[in-house]
Amino acid sequence: MPKFLSSAAMGAALLASSPALADTLVEVESEHLNEAVPMPTFAVDASWPQLPENITLGQTPGLAVDRNDNIWILNRPNSLDFTDTGADSGMSVACCNAPPHVIQFDQDGNILRSWGGTDLAPGESTYEGEGRDRTEIGDEQWPANVHGLYVDDDLNVWIGGNGGGDHVVLNFTTDGEYIRQIGTRQQTDGNMSQQYLGNPADINFDGESVLVADGYINKRIIEFGADDLAFEHLWGAYGTDPDGGTREGEFDQSQASSTGDGGANPESESFGDIVHCVTRGPDDTIYVCDRRNNRLQVFRETADGVEFLEDVVIAEETGGTRTASDVAFSPDGKYVYVADMMNGRVWILLRETHEIIGHFGRNGRYPGQFIWLHSVDVDSHGNVYTTEVSTGRRVQRFVMTGMTD
Repeated sequence: MPKFLSSAAMGAALLASSPALADTLVEVESEHLNEAVPMPTFAVDASWPQLPENITLGQTPGLAVDRNDNIWILNRPNSLDFTDTGADSGMSVACCNAPPHVIQFDQDGNILRSWGGTDLAPGESTYEGEGRDRTEIGDEQWPANVHGLYVDDDLNVWIGGNGGGDHVVLNFTTDGEYIRQIGTRQQTDGNMSQQYLGNPADINFDGESVLVADGYINKRIIEFGADDLAFEHLWGAYGTDPDGGTREGEFDQSQASSTGDGGANPESESFGDIVHCVTRGPDDTIYVCDRRNNRLQVFRETADGVEFLEDVVIAEETGGTRTASDVAFSPDGKYVYVADMMNGRVWILLRETHEIIGHFGRNGRYPGQFIWLHSVDVDSHGNVYTTEVSTGRRVQRFVMTGMTD
């Protein structure tokens, strides 16, 4: 369950920040669009995280800040090639090694624990053939391409996947011991299935139910009970039955920037072909990232299911990889942060009205810039964290430095 602090508490936490940070903070590009409304300001900590000298990160499609303000990332070792991991292959006498899939950092950016891989999940598979003819034989449940990370209040970890056959959400302990799963790899059955998933993108667990953004093959949100993972509810855009069809064949990254859908349609009656995030917010709200339609859809949880509240459109005319990729909230619940993949920005919105009051970041490869901005989350001090996929391959920490006048 998200924790929301008062503005006073957030300010006190900011004042307690270490003065040593000033040596590593780098100004970031930002714009304040409504100067009548105060906006949080940030600088990027160029020294964060403290990776071991022999480790390089791959694509980083998952991010979570736990209840102790430790930061977790989900990493794709399979996105690295022989030039990245020459130490693993013996081709380099210098660097580097591939990291595990799941890494937990403390506030200083030191690694606390790391784990991941096929040995941790049930089943076993082998592969036959090469390239597009490569076929998986077996029942391995660890995703071929991990996607989406959530850490609940018990510090248990939830992981999804959007690779070939990755129709599963896995649940692990803090140290990577398998607990249970939703769905089964290699089995999918469309938007109305109460049992099977279709390349789930994101997960949220509040102790009462599990929400899954079932969004790379299917186009829906689906909900399961906390204790037995029994099906409870599913819905599409506007809270209606999901009727946008399913993706034909397996997802590949080229489809993330294709124009085969005709472009973003923020008024579409159906979710687009990447339902990218599901995040619980204040006041029983649920935010869903309809990324390919450049919008968030906001719902409220009720005793009877969900009630649609509103569309929040983000940079409507944007093409390519589109905009609304992930959502997070300031500790006091006053501000919404929206990760915009194509424009390389974190938009700042007033939660009460969803007015966009500013943004920070830009496309680029240097501190405070983004390539394929994927995920965003916030700690109890108001610091913002982001991760990047494709050739971005990193996690960044944006320290809250104050408020505009």
